[in-house]
Amino acid sequence: MIDYDAWRIGEGDDWRPVTVAEGRRHGKTVIVRFDGVEDREAALALVGLDISVPRASLPDLGEGRYYWHDLEGLEVRRQDGTAIGRVRELLETGANDVLVVDGERETLIPFVVGKFVLDVDLARGRILVDWEWD
Repeated sequence: MIDYDAWRIGEGDDWRPVTVAEGRRHGKTVIVRFDGVEDREAALALVGLDISVPRASLPDLGEGRYYWHDLEGLEVRRQDGTAIGRVRELLETGANDVLVVDGERETLIPFVVGKFVLDVDLARGRILVDWEWD
C-alpha cells in the first residue's frame, strides 16, 4: 500500500513529488510521513491536498472490480437503452458505493453488481443498470 515508486501531492495544476519516509495501513486508511515533513506545522500545511501515484503502479483488480476513477465519466443507460447521464463521482456510504450520475437530473444508483449494475464496459465507456426513475 505504501510501496509506490512515485508519490505526488497537490491540487489543480500545482503538484510536487514527495518521498515516503515511513507508513502503515490503519484500518481502511494509510498513514504516512513524507521526507522533509518533520513537525505538526509542516504536516498541517498539507491538509486538503490530494495524493496521487502513477496509474501503472496500481495493482490489477481482476474481473468485475474497478477503480473509482475508471468509472467516472462513463455513460449510464437503463436496460431499455434510455440514457440516464454520466458518472460524476462515487460515494462511499458504508453499505455499498453509490454512483452519482449527472443527466437530466442528478440520479443516485447503488453500485451493486448483479442487482442494479448489470454491466460495466470500460472499453465502450458504458454502464448498464436496472434502475427506474425515482
